[in-house]
Amino acid sequence: MDLLRFITAGSVDDGKSTLIGRLLYDSKSIMIDHLEALEKQSKNKEDGEIDLALLTDGLRAEREQGITIDVAYKYFATPKRKFIIADAPGHVQYTRNMVTGASNADLAIILIDARHGVVEQTRRHSIIASLLNIPHVIVAINKMDLVAYSEDVYNNIVIDYAEVAKKLGLKDVRYIPISALNGDNIVEKAASISWYEGPSLLSILETVELADDIDLVRARFPVQYVIRPQTEELHDYRGYAGKINSGIYKKGDPVTVLPAGIPTTIKAIEHNGKEVEETFAPQSVVLHLKDDIDISRGDLIVKNDHPPVVSNEIEALLCWMDHKALVPGNKYLLQINSKQVRSVIKEISYRLDVHSLEQINAPETVALNDIVKVTIKTAGPIAYDAYHTLRTNGGAILIDETSHVTVGACMIQ
Repeated sequence: MDLLRFITAGSVDDGKSTLIGRLLYDSKSIMIDHLEALEKQSKNKEDGEIDLALLTDGLRAEREQGITIDVAYKYFATPKRKFIIADAPGHVQYTRNMVTGASNADLAIILIDARHGVVEQTRRHSIIASLLNIPHVIVAINKMDLVAYSEDVYNNIVIDYAEVAKKLGLKDVRYIPISALNGDNIVEKAASISWYEGPSLLSILETVELADDIDLVRARFPVQYVIRPQTEELHDYRGYAGKINSGIYKKGDPVTVLPAGIPTTIKAIEHNGKEVEETFAPQSVVLHLKDDIDISRGDLIVKNDHPPVVSNEIEALLCWMDHKALVPGNKYLLQINSKQVRSVIKEISYRLDVHSLEQINAPETVALNDIVKVTIKTAGPIAYDAYHTLRTNGGAILIDETSHVTVGACMIQ
C-alpha cells in the first residue's frame, strides 16, 4: 500500500483542523479512548457535538486561542492507502511552519471559506505550494452550509482561484465544495450538494496518482551508510546503503561517485536482504560497486546519462526560520540529503514578497519567516539539481553550527 503525504493550508478559521478531525472521525480512524477524551474536552459539549478541531490542536496555547500554531502530524489509513497529514498554521507569522509541513508533501489541500472567497492568505499559501513544487492541489471550498450550498458562490470562487493557479503554474488543481463541520463531501458524497458531480474528498485522496511524481530518469542515490561487517564470513563485504531518491539502477550499470567524479560499475544490488537485478525509486537498497573506492556518507552515486550539477557555490530561495537575523557572511552547515558541508552566506539578492511575488532588492538583514534569494558558498563541492527539476536532490537545510538548530530551508535554483 502506498503512502500519501498531504498538507492542509488556509486562512485562520477556515476550518483546517475541523476538516482533518472530520476525515479521521468519519473514516473511523480514531481510537475509542481518544474519542472519549475528546468528548470530555469538547468545547461544544453543551449542544452534544464533538469539537473535531481538538484532534489536531494539541498544544495548550492553541486550544486557549482557538488557532493552530505548530504543525500537527496525524496518521491514518483506509483499505486503499496510508496517509500522513500535516495541519499547518494559517497566520503570516508561521510561514516557516507551513514550509516545514509542506516540504515533503505530495498534495496540498487549500481551504477557502465560501463566505469570503479567495483572500490574501489563500494567495500566500498557494505561492508557497508553488515554490515548494507540490505536485497536486485540492481547493476545498468550505462552509458551504453557511452560503446555503450555493452553486453560484462555488463557481465564482473556482473562477477566481483558477486565475491564481494559472499565474503560479500550479499543475494538477481540483475543486470540491465541502462542509467540514457537517461532514458534507468529506468521506461520503453529500445529498445537500447534489449539483456537485465529482468524488468526495477522501475518494480524491485515495485515488490521486503518485507514480507519475517519481522521476525515473535522473538516477540519484545518496549514500547514508557504508556497511563493512569485517567478519570472517563477510571479510570483503563493502555495501553502500541508502534510499534511491530517483531513477532506476541495474546490475552492470556504469555509474559515477560524486562529488569526486570517480567512475565505476554496479557489481550487485541487495533489496530486502536478497540480490536483485534491478531497483528503482523510492526503494531502500544496498549497492555494491566493482571498484574499491573511498566513499563515505553523503556521497552521491549517479548514472552517467543525466548528471547533476557539481559546484561549491549555489543559488537558492531560502525560507529563514530563526529569530536571529540572517546577514551576509554568516556561516552555517548546509545539508542536502545525507551530505553535510560547512558554508557561508555570500550574498542576499532579494526578498520575495509572499503576497505579490514582488522581488524587493538586497535587504541588509533577513528576519524570521522571510523568503530570500541567496548565494551560498560551500567549503567543498556538492552535487545537486534544481529544486523545480528534482525536489529530492534540490532541497537543503541550513543548520546553526553551535546550537545545531535548523535555521533555513533552501530550494536550490
